[in-house]
Amino acid sequence: MSLHTSMIQEKAVETLDLEAQAVARLKERIDDEFEAAVRAILECKARVVVTGMGKSGHVGRKIAATLASTGTPAFFMHPAEAFHGDLGMVTTDDIVIAISNSGESNEVVNILSIIHRIGARIIAMCGRRKSQLGRSADFYIDIGVEREACPLGLAPTSSTTATLAMGDAIAMALMEARDFKKEDYALFHPGGALGRKLLLTVANVMHTGEENPVVSYNTTAKDALFVMTDKGLGAASVVDADGKFIGLVTDGIIRRALAKDYNFLDKDVESIMFATPLTITPDKMAAAALSVMEKHQPRPVTVLPVVDETGIPVGIVHLTDLLRQGVV
Repeated sequence: MSLHTSMIQEKAVETLDLEAQAVARLKERIDDEFEAAVRAILECKARVVVTGMGKSGHVGRKIAATLASTGTPAFFMHPAEAFHGDLGMVTTDDIVIAISNSGESNEVVNILSIIHRIGARIIAMCGRRKSQLGRSADFYIDIGVEREACPLGLAPTSSTTATLAMGDAIAMALMEARDFKKEDYALFHPGGALGRKLLLTVANVMHTGEENPVVSYNTTAKDALFVMTDKGLGAASVVDADGKFIGLVTDGIIRRALAKDYNFLDKDVESIMFATPLTITPDKMAAAALSVMEKHQPRPVTVLPVVDETGIPVGIVHLTDLLRQGVV
């Protein structure tokens, strides 16, 4: 049993060593030819079409997805489906990245002449320059490996790892050349944590309209309490006769006042409101609102009035709204 376990571990380590070596050797292939291929993609006026069969196809899907999410419009085209109509997706201005370790995959080779007739240029990612794919391409990127990690030398292992790594190298070089920033990345990932942090504004998360608790300066504390209870946010913006924001009243303020004097409930809310609360404008990022609330001293606040450039309280943000949206 111990021998069997040792063999398993040894083979796993050997596999990782072989694949790491295959990736490391790719650095020698980052040359003028690689740069020419990347520049061709940069100058492309349309899309990058990635194609490949079998395991190369699976890797190609990932490369296309990485390119698309990092600023290079791209999609995957199955070569067999392409031969039966999907070549109509390819235009003259496209760049086609064709992947085949051997460079002889029939499904890929069969569509090369048609791609040339369409007018699109081809970048070959393969392990043999003299293969049919290597000879037919406008640009050649060598992804060849000395040996597969598979003990039979059959299952694509080192070669697919090398291909995936070279695809990442292309995508990252393009990102650098395009000066692709976090804000750009967030635009293509609105559902992720980064997208929410960089794209979500206060206007997107604030309570507004009927949900926005607002009371006049001469409203009684009792009536203000009813408004806060109805809206369920534990606070209300206080406005003057012109509807301009002049302060904030919270359930905490009312609780503290109750402990001193019940008679205050019939007094104007202006007499107990907090006249200099933190506020934010609706165009600010939601992450900025969270930062303001958390950094308040001596303790964080849970509500933040939203006041526009004219001084009108157009909404209110509650801490739970930000957390619910995943703003962290």
